[in-house]
Amino acid sequence: MNRDTIAFYDKNASRWASKKRPVRNDGAIAFDATVRRGGVRIDVGSGPGRYSAALGTPTAAMDASIEMLRLTREIAPDASLFQADVTALPLRAGSVAGAWAAMTYHHIDREQVPMALADLHRALEVGATLDITMAEGDYVGTDMPGDDFPGRYFACWTGERLADIVTGAGFDVGTVDVVDGDQTHVVATRARTLADTVGADMRLLVCGLNPSIYSADRGVGYARPGNRFWPAAVAAGLLTRPLKPACALVDSGIGITDLVKRATTAASELSKDEYRAGAERVRRLVEWLQPRAVCFVGLAGYRAAINRGATTGWQPEPFGGRPAYVMPSTSGLNARTSFDDLVEHLAATLRHPR
Repeated sequence: MNRDTIAFYDKNASRWASKKRPVRNDGAIAFDATVRRGGVRIDVGSGPGRYSAALGTPTAAMDASIEMLRLTREIAPDASLFQADVTALPLRAGSVAGAWAAMTYHHIDREQVPMALADLHRALEVGATLDITMAEGDYVGTDMPGDDFPGRYFACWTGERLADIVTGAGFDVGTVDVVDGDQTHVVATRARTLADTVGADMRLLVCGLNPSIYSADRGVGYARPGNRFWPAAVAAGLLTRPLKPACALVDSGIGITDLVKRATTAASELSKDEYRAGAERVRRLVEWLQPRAVCFVGLAGYRAAINRGATTGWQPEPFGGRPAYVMPSTSGLNARTSFDDLVEHLAATLRHPR
């Protein structure tokens, strides 16, 4: 979270709390009704605890500002409290049954939000509800028009853009609307799938077809022992550590996404509409983050979603404005393609045309 914004909240917590009354109590109560009984629900960025007491029990309230947490203790004495940053949640995988994030994630750079939501996806159990609001619009900076507490950093979001990122983070999006006139609001469910690991300055975005159930349950794409993606990527020099998608992004600039987020046991379960919608989401992702190149893993998937006449190699047309490469599937079922051929294909993605 933006350091100056945390300092602002620490200095002005009481004044902010006295002027900012809860406007979504009904929404908090509705959220509580969706969370599994007895399951922990987390107030992500609780501020002074305006909603913590309305979210049901047991609730864990989290904020980066220690002064805000002190106020939360007064309003929601039964809540468990912990100080943390939304970009690094100290939560065990699958330990949370619901997440309420009211006006929190807009205090980090837009390019950080996908990985922050991927971390939240990791912490949530399958089927958990996410209720998230952001300041609505396109503004980025520390002097947002109309802000009665200037100096805080905001990176605002439109509904379409937020829905895309929430989908990419591994959630099934339900409601997308604007609440209280100026808050982009999304309600979604944590899906049994993988979250995108994407961000700024990627040297390559790897795009698979869709996660397998096996990979979704392990939290890592291409996870089956017979899949050759990770060893081939290491051999090709794309990355240094296998089966670590977050490290691939941070250490090597390699992002990973999927054309279709829904996990299946076989690609034949996917529909043409899913392919088309998924390709458009990935296109918007590429247009936004502008990786140096995009590599589609699986010729059949690329043909089904984008160009039925495509062949492997660099494509004649860019995708989302960036050079696009198509390679064969790395699945062990693709016996026609050798390991050495896969290594060569992946190595070729680092030699993309300028």
